[in-house]
Amino acid sequence: MKQEIDLLVNYPKTKRDLKQRGNEKTEEDRAVARQFGEAFFDGDRRHGYGGFTYNPRFWQPVVPTFQKHFGLTASSRLLDVGSAKGFMLHDIQHLIPGITVKGVDISDYAVANTMESVRDHVSVANASDLPFDTNSFDVVISINTIHNLEQSECGKALQEIERVSQQHSFITVDAYRTDEEYERMQAWNLTAKTIMHVDEWKTFFDDVGYTGDYFWFIP
Repeated sequence: MKQEIDLLVNYPKTKRDLKQRGNEKTEEDRAVARQFGEAFFDGDRRHGYGGFTYNPRFWQPVVPTFQKHFGLTASSRLLDVGSAKGFMLHDIQHLIPGITVKGVDISDYAVANTMESVRDHVSVANASDLPFDTNSFDVVISINTIHNLEQSECGKALQEIERVSQQHSFITVDAYRTDEEYERMQAWNLTAKTIMHVDEWKTFFDDVGYTGDYFWFIP
């Protein structure tokens, strides 16, 4: 538990033009994106994804890594915090038949447009106040989500992940190691409100009592 590990090593990498993105993004764009509505998922590219659609090439290569690391089986219970349209949950359910999956997302739009295969398993909720009993899940995963909260709320979200997870968890957050990476992150960032140096994150994990696994998103 509590190790820095890249469980997304098999997630396809995309080439990012950070200079162009930094020049194009405005505070107005960020304000629109942080509403996490239709504009963020399926609107203009400057507000988010520019069309958020399912493609098996993204999560299907990652699921076996999760399965091996966490020992996932048909009897496992897994929660995705920040499930968006349920693409990851769909592939987990498809590749590990019988597994129990749940998801939460702050976006009414994302939940309403979640893939039909997992739509009954997702609900609208804030990561800082998860609507589940203590120790409800064997594994809780949260990819690039909790950093979208202010730091105090981000800490609560980590404590909530800790509370509802009976055994294991894994998160990824926006971070940097060098001044150059910090500048790249500022150019890339659209929604995150809590961005810290990796050492600051590690101290933060200790301070709030997070004991799960983690890794960084560094563009």
